[in-house]
Amino acid sequence: MKKILFICHGNICRSPMAEFVMKQLVAEAGLSEQFEIASAATSTEEIGNPVYPPARRKLAEHGIACAGKTARQITRADYKHYDYIIAMDHNNLRNLRRLLGDDTEGKISLLMDYTSRPGDVADPWYTGDFEATWRDVIEGCTGLLERLR
Repeated sequence: MKKILFICHGNICRSPMAEFVMKQLVAEAGLSEQFEIASAATSTEEIGNPVYPPARRKLAEHGIACAGKTARQITRADYKHYDYIIAMDHNNLRNLRRLLGDDTEGKISLLMDYTSRPGDVADPWYTGDFEATWRDVIEGCTGLLERLR
């Protein structure tokens, strides 16, 4: 089983979008039983809050539900449990290293590293552009699934 944890600052926009997009892609490929997929935050700011309404609406536009998801913060135990810890941007990479220490097992990467255009996933919290975030997330998750197959 491949265990993936997506990470962003608050776990209410980008990382839950990636979590539920990846779950959908894996289900469409008939591989759900081979994956465990979740998401978490590097901060404590949004713990317990649901997916941000514009992110929830963007997922719903594509037939993807995220009901019941609430934000949580990553823990050191998550590093041991998950095979892949995938951050949405460089700020989250820095925060992951602060929270988890050195990535001795090489588990941490950026989602856009699985595309032809490495960098950061667009942050809709600041831009309001959930479509740009959607495009980055779908491209990153598609590339990730291709790499893991």
